[in-house]
Amino acid sequence: MTTGSGKRIALSFDDVPRSPGPFLTPDERTAKLIDSLAAGGVEQAVFFVTTGNLERPYGAGGERRIAAYVEAGHVIANHSHGHRPLSRTDPALYLADIDRAEAWLSAQPGHRPWFRFAFLDEGAGDRARRDAVRHGLAQRGLAYGSITFDSYDWFLEDLAGRSLRSGRPVDRDALGGFYAELIVRAAEFAERLAREILGRSPAHVMLLHETDLAALFIDQAAAALREAGWEIVPIDEAYRDPLIDEEPDASYLAGGRIAAIANARGRPPRQLLPEWNDERMIQRLFNERVLDQAVPA
Repeated sequence: MTTGSGKRIALSFDDVPRSPGPFLTPDERTAKLIDSLAAGGVEQAVFFVTTGNLERPYGAGGERRIAAYVEAGHVIANHSHGHRPLSRTDPALYLADIDRAEAWLSAQPGHRPWFRFAFLDEGAGDRARRDAVRHGLAQRGLAYGSITFDSYDWFLEDLAGRSLRSGRPVDRDALGGFYAELIVRAAEFAERLAREILGRSPAHVMLLHETDLAALFIDQAAAALREAGWEIVPIDEAYRDPLIDEEPDASYLAGGRIAAIANARGRPPRQLLPEWNDERMIQRLFNERVLDQAVPA
């Protein structure tokens, strides 16, 4: 469905297969996430696979779950084998780790030649590391699976898990509404920044994780995005946007491609993240809305 607003967005999920969450088993999560994406009208998302997770106890059956995403129409890409930060890893070892993941991924249906840095860490300002890996990716024919904004969904799931483990009840309806609002507000910030910095609205790519919250509420978030004028597009379409080919010479790269371009043009990092990526704010609103326990700001 075309909204006419020109705002387009695609969904991406990192750290697949992810460790268990507070509400669902890994098998339940995959089944529910597939159903929720379909219910939300999400035709094609991408799941960035960390192949080393398949070797962990929670990764048992992960190959089958990954195949289920592909069978449902989604695609998979490379999120490394060991999920190491480039800022603390020799570039040669980092590229070897990418190769190890790609050896498995390239043989799977639904594979795309895209790579996303773990933690969005492209060297943390170390240009030599960054450029060595950028050059290595180009040699391998791997495009950077960039994002335009981070949903910060992992932190909200962490808060829910900690609350349940401590015996505090979680209002699931309120949690779903908060999850959707977090995503829409981050998307709107990214759109405003794009129009200011790029002079246009690109196809946005949202960073999510394979969480229980995504499985439970992504259809609600998709509905909220559409209500705000967004069109949800396939990831293949989003990565045809010229933005994917941008490699800004920025010191700040952890906020997505638009923020990096803004930083390369002199904008300081503190101006490049939505206030809803602030953990203290999320914690306060979570307590007020989901736990009904208002605390001082």
